[in-house]
Amino acid sequence: MRKLFLGLVLLLALSLQAQRPQNLPQIKLSGTVIDKDTGQPLEYATLVLQSVRNPDVITGGITDIFGNFEVETPIGRYNISVEYISYSTYKLENQLLRSNTDLGQIALSLDVSQLDEVEVIAERTTVELRLDKKIYNVGKDLTVRGGTVSDVLDNVPSVSVDVEGNVQLRGNDDVRILINGKPSAITGLNSTDALRQLPAESIEKVEVITSPSARYDAEGSGGIINIILRRSKLQGLNGALTGNLGYPYSAGINGNLNLRTGALNIFTNTGYNYRESPGNSLNDTDFFDQDGVFTNSIREERDFERIRKGLNANFGVEWYVGENTSITNSVFIRDRNNSSETTNNFSQTNSDGVTTGGFRFDPETEDDNTFQYAFNFDTQFNENSQHKLTFAFQYETSDEVEESLIVQNGFDSESVRTAEDQQRLFFQMDYVVPLGKNAQFELGYRGDFNQLDTDYDVIFINPTLDELGITDPSNLLDFEQRINAFYTQYGNKFGKFSFLGGLRYEATKQIVNQLETNDFNENDFNGLFPTLNLNYEFNEGESFQFGYNRRIRRPRSFFLNPFPSRSSPTNLFQGNPNLAPSFSNQVDLGYLKRFKKLTLNGSIYYQRATDVITFITEETGETTLFDGEIVNILRRTPVNLAENERYGFEITTNFRPTRKWNLNGNVNIFNLITRGDFNGQNFDAENLSWFIRVNNKITLPKSIDWQTRIFYRGPTENAQTRNQGIFSLNLAFSKDFFQEKASLAFNINDAFNSRRRVSETVTPFFNTDSEFQFRVRSYNLSFTYRFNQKKKRGGDRNRNFDGDGEEFGT
Repeated sequence: MRKLFLGLVLLLALSLQAQRPQNLPQIKLSGTVIDKDTGQPLEYATLVLQSVRNPDVITGGITDIFGNFEVETPIGRYNISVEYISYSTYKLENQLLRSNTDLGQIALSLDVSQLDEVEVIAERTTVELRLDKKIYNVGKDLTVRGGTVSDVLDNVPSVSVDVEGNVQLRGNDDVRILINGKPSAITGLNSTDALRQLPAESIEKVEVITSPSARYDAEGSGGIINIILRRSKLQGLNGALTGNLGYPYSAGINGNLNLRTGALNIFTNTGYNYRESPGNSLNDTDFFDQDGVFTNSIREERDFERIRKGLNANFGVEWYVGENTSITNSVFIRDRNNSSETTNNFSQTNSDGVTTGGFRFDPETEDDNTFQYAFNFDTQFNENSQHKLTFAFQYETSDEVEESLIVQNGFDSESVRTAEDQQRLFFQMDYVVPLGKNAQFELGYRGDFNQLDTDYDVIFINPTLDELGITDPSNLLDFEQRINAFYTQYGNKFGKFSFLGGLRYEATKQIVNQLETNDFNENDFNGLFPTLNLNYEFNEGESFQFGYNRRIRRPRSFFLNPFPSRSSPTNLFQGNPNLAPSFSNQVDLGYLKRFKKLTLNGSIYYQRATDVITFITEETGETTLFDGEIVNILRRTPVNLAENERYGFEITTNFRPTRKWNLNGNVNIFNLITRGDFNGQNFDAENLSWFIRVNNKITLPKSIDWQTRIFYRGPTENAQTRNQGIFSLNLAFSKDFFQEKASLAFNINDAFNSRRRVSETVTPFFNTDSEFQFRVRSYNLSFTYRFNQKKKRGGDRNRNFDGDGEEFGT
């Protein structure tokens, strides 16, 4: 409705342009439109000027991303109105305009009575394209209903999630994931696993930021993914309840409730979910001696049976102290109990062709408890939404215990227990002051202090340590990381040109204390991280942007632990305490064009990184007893290779030919060049890869929504491994009932059961062919009931939701 209304207003204004008196001098009318409750600017609000003397003469305009408008009109007397969907209209009647006039801030109030009058054609699209970010509205995507945040991210433009759950942005797996603009315990000790358990219904939207400003963390060479949790600010009690049931067996119930009374907004987002996730893998490895002669081979076939169940609860109270100040206290709790059973059937063939075999059964339990308290203070000065001070504090504590008793050939083989305990403190303060109408200065501080203790205990039962001929892998590791960051940035706008430049300083201290061997390492590394974003707006529907930023990838505690941990008697992972951070510089050129029914966003990007953290597999020179045979032990370890260069082209489109058909697509083509040597071995590699994602949504007769999602990722290659392409297809159908108060949705994830990784690893001493499928095809049925709220509409009210959103530039 909003786009239709805006289009009609502007079309009418243009058609009547010739009727405007041309002999009268022109004046400028300007102002800023904001949300009265939150003070946030309202983009795309509509200004209408109607001549009192000649009512047929109408002109007007719309607000930009900062809520500002500026229109030219002849001297005269006008009726002025400012409108925004679902808000009360602001009116000034019979105003005499003789000179340039600034109306100042115009605060619009939400009109709840209008929500029921909004037509379906005004629905927000699933993807909103802007120069500085892409916004993915979760509620409009049928294929993720009843799913997890991992499913959500796999549908976001520029983002892909591989079969193991690792998140990549433009093909780069070094991604910074934030919750409401901040690092959070919600992502857990294992962010990949945590994202698979957080329900999709808890997410409002996802922001993809490929050229972050200085306000954001410098961590993450690939960019930033900011997940915004659901929270409403409508008066009274409102919310939604969702239940889902699926196969392989899954069930869950999730609810988001809000109670707004006067100066208080009480909110909760709570859910309990149970999910079974079967999967499988295959590894076939041939070993060679120094002369390249075959010595033996090992084939391993694994079947996984995983059960994930847990409670996620977020409670909070937002208190509006006055017109310009709010205080929010919130608590997040997660209690999950997971279990998995891995059956490994293996066989070994020696150089004489003699084959022996056996099986290995690995049952594992995992208990994870997380608590997070968050405090947020937000105040605006002199009722100016862009002159403000915000302060945030978070305290997090998480503990995770994994236990397994491995059975090999019918006998207890080994017992493994891993206990992790993490505590984290987070502080952030931001001060923003406008300098004139279009300029803005900002400075801030962010402190992130993290301590992680890991107790890894292994008991070898049969065969014993002595029989295996290996060292005891049990160990204790204390890891501490302290990050202090300061930033400042300045932005301004001159006509159609705007810029935002900033500088961020981050000081990092990492302490790794391996208690088992008294191996103590302390690393300090500091860095300056400049950012620059330029924007030129040709017109209201066409813009060009240039972005530059410098970023860092810090080694994690697991990467630094020098003590080896084993996934099997023949394979181990060993960290590298001498691992250094990797720094990267990136340039991004973007173009945005809005047509009547089509929005097009294209970008070209280039990144160069040094001291790149890369995982390599090598022989240790040690052997072990495996099924009665002496076999070599392989080690996987991270190292700093020299450098890599990544460049690519990306295009995202949103096409809506009719109100019942919406099509959006995303194509990313990139080339990765790696150069480096390690231990006399050359790891130079070049990999041209690409992925394409298409989402097609059609409203069928009887108001049934049908959505199809197609994804294909081209082959990839690193220094040692080549992965084949991956294809998947998702289908979903949805029907609304009870005047859109309820929805029933059915979806099929990976309809052809084709989402699996097939790879080949080649080294001078061994070759490995492998396949991996984390989960098989699944079916899900979900039912949602909404009370005192309608389906999400076009009038995105630009609420910040503690989203750390920029109000100038990116």
